Amino acid sequence: MAIYTDKISVEVSKTSKIENVDFSDLTFGRVFTDHMFVCDYEDGKWQNPKIMPYQAMTFEPSARVFHYGQAVFEGMKAYKDDDGKVFLFRPKQNFNRINKSSARLAMPVFPENYFFEGLEALLKLDSDWIKPGVGNSLYLRPFVIATEPAISASPASTYRFMIICSPAKSYYNSAVRVLIADHYSRSANGGVGAAKAAGNYAAQFYPTSLAQQKGFQQVVWTDADTHTFLEEAGTMNVFFRVNDKLITAPTSDRILDGITRKSIIQLAEDLGITCEVRQITVEEIKNAAKDGSLKEVFGAGTAAVISPISAFEHQDELFEISGVDAEDSYAKLFKQTLLNIQHNLSEDKHGWRHEVK
Repeated sequence: MAIYTDKISVEVSKTSKIENVDFSDLTFGRVFTDHMFVCDYEDGKWQNPKIMPYQAMTFEPSARVFHYGQAVFEGMKAYKDDDGKVFLFRPKQNFNRINKSSARLAMPVFPENYFFEGLEALLKLDSDWIKPGVGNSLYLRPFVIATEPAISASPASTYRFMIICSPAKSYYNSAVRVLIADHYSRSANGGVGAAKAAGNYAAQFYPTSLAQQKGFQQVVWTDADTHTFLEEAGTMNVFFRVNDKLITAPTSDRILDGITRKSIIQLAEDLGITCEVRQITVEEIKNAAKDGSLKEVFGAGTAAVISPISAFEHQDELFEISGVDAEDSYAKLFKQTLLNIQHNLSEDKHGWRHEVK
């Protein structure tokens, strides 16, 4: 069955997979909803936006994305409150960032009306996949890939923009142990570290696997020039609590402008917590761990919201962080505050919630 919005054609799936999904036992990013949004860039413009049943796609082996890595993506979530209302969290930030990422990789920016109309039509169609309850959500993955079949080293002339959706359960994630990088780098000055380029993540896999062999779950990345400044934790922005002060690195062309990150900075101001946005050296944090002033370290990102860090190692020196389970933990406070806003359980004085009507 095909139906039409003002600009988007919708083909409804004849059957649903939802009855076969155990929502109490979800592995992140493995189960996908019944539909997806697709729009192609051809002849110099984005055209033919449509929603269709989730399905495999066929591309030429010479599609440029396979050879030159023109691929960017976003991570978003949709939430449902106890009244069945569906909300997004700061979606305009995701829209702006995917276009910023696209521009950095010489890819065409996507129209705002197609983005929001397609996203909202998709969420309405797959609304049953969004489960209420704090922490439950539908993870949304908008992405763009170069589809032109040609292997000359230059930007493509055709692209595909898509949104796929994956239900996610509550994260009751335990604290992680991390290794501070002193050789490998996530990104460099003038590079694509501030873009959500697919290749950024592929480049992290090998050094992260080396850390995992040593018993650590993630890597805290340092600057590529000197490896003296702390920048990101795994695929997340990172915060340090020294005494009652919060510190995080400034964004740059090496560091992703995280939406959870900027939300935490604003919440800290709301809660009267001092938050310094400045460069942080490895030695500063090691010294704070030695003298007991380092109370917490945590990552911040869309998937887990907040990921506490219980220990870190740098050049064979291991430091345990004692305050990770403290009742007055900033990580717990920020996570609960964010979840309450996202699930329509508290005031949203900054207008971050976007209701899908």
